[in-house]
Amino acid sequence: MIEQLFFGETDRGEFASRFILENKNGMWIEVSDFGALVLSISLRDKNGFMRDVALGFENMEDYLNTETGMGAYVGRNANRIKGACVNIEGVNYSLETNEGNNNLHSGYNRSHCQIYYSKKGIEDRGEYVEFYRVSPHLEQGFPGNLAQVIRYTLTDSNEFIIDYEMYSDMSTIVNPTNHTYFNLDGHDSGTVLEHELEIYSDAFLNINEEMIPTGDVVNVSDTPMDFRIRKRIGNDINVDFIPLKYANGYDHNYVFENDRKLKKVAKLYGADSGITMTVLSDLCGLQIYTGNFLNGEKGKDGVCYQKNSGICLETQFYPNACNEKKFPSPLLEAGKKFVSRTIYKFELQ
Repeated sequence: MIEQLFFGETDRGEFASRFILENKNGMWIEVSDFGALVLSISLRDKNGFMRDVALGFENMEDYLNTETGMGAYVGRNANRIKGACVNIEGVNYSLETNEGNNNLHSGYNRSHCQIYYSKKGIEDRGEYVEFYRVSPHLEQGFPGNLAQVIRYTLTDSNEFIIDYEMYSDMSTIVNPTNHTYFNLDGHDSGTVLEHELEIYSDAFLNINEEMIPTGDVVNVSDTPMDFRIRKRIGNDINVDFIPLKYANGYDHNYVFENDRKLKKVAKLYGADSGITMTVLSDLCGLQIYTGNFLNGEKGKDGVCYQKNSGICLETQFYPNACNEKKFPSPLLEAGKKFVSRTIYKFELQ
C-alpha cells in the first residue's frame, strides 16, 4: 500500500505530500505532489545494505531555494533554447533569459515548484502515483493550456518507470525530462567519477561556448565522449577537449534514432555497491550531466553535495530542437497527444 505523508506547505497555503512506493524486494521510491519531485530511490546493495541512490534535500523549502533541479520533473521544455525565443506557426514567443541570453529548463518559473493533483493506484506491473496539472496559456512563455500527466511506477523487477502524457489546446513545445541526480554508491558517498558508464550511441551534439548545439552531429570515435565500451566517468572528464571545457565536464546530448521505440540508451555502474542502472527511452536524445555546478548544497542527512556528486541521465528531445530545423521537432500540435516512457532499471552485478 502506498504511504502518503505530509511534506510541507507552500507560500500560497497549499499542502504537499510525500508518497512512498515499495516493491516485494524492499526497494522503495519516494515522490511528491510538489513539483512531481523524485525525493529518494532506495534499494539493497551487493552486501544487503540499503542505499539511497538519489541526491535530494530534507525539506520542501530546500527545493524552492535551489537552481540544481534536484529530482525535478522538468517541463514544459527541458534543456536550452537559443535566444530565449521560439516561433510556433509563424508567431514568435519570448521566453525568460535565465542563462545568459538563452532559456534553460523553461525559465525561473519552474515546473517543479508547482502543486500537482495526485492519484494513487496499482496495476499488473506495480504501484504507481500519477500527478496531473494544467499549465495555463503563456506560463513560462509557451502557448496553449497544456495538460500534463506524469506517472511514476515501481515494479517488482526494480524498474522505476516514468510515463508522460500531455495535450494542448494550441500547438506548443513539449520536451519533458527528469532531472534526478544518481549516485549508485549512495547519495552520501562522494563523487561519481569512479562509476562506469556505457552510452549506446555513436554521436553527440557539438556545442558552442553558451552550450547551445551548433547543429553539428559529431561521431564519438577518438573523442572523450565515447562511452560505447564501458568506461570510468572520471577517465576523460578533464581532458583538453573544447566541448568538455565549455561545459565544465559532461553536459552533452547523445543522439539516438527518432523512431519513438523504447530502447536501451545507457547503463551506469556503481563503483563499489554492485548496483547498476540501465536507462531505456523512446526519445531521440539523452543528456548526460555530471553535476558540474554542484557547489556544497546541503542535502539529505546533512551531506554537502560537491561537484560531480551525482550524474543525471535525462531522456529528451535535443536541446534547442524547437529552433533547429535539422533536429527532430518537439512541436505538439493542438489537439494531439504526446506520450513518452523512460525506465530506470536497477540490478546487482
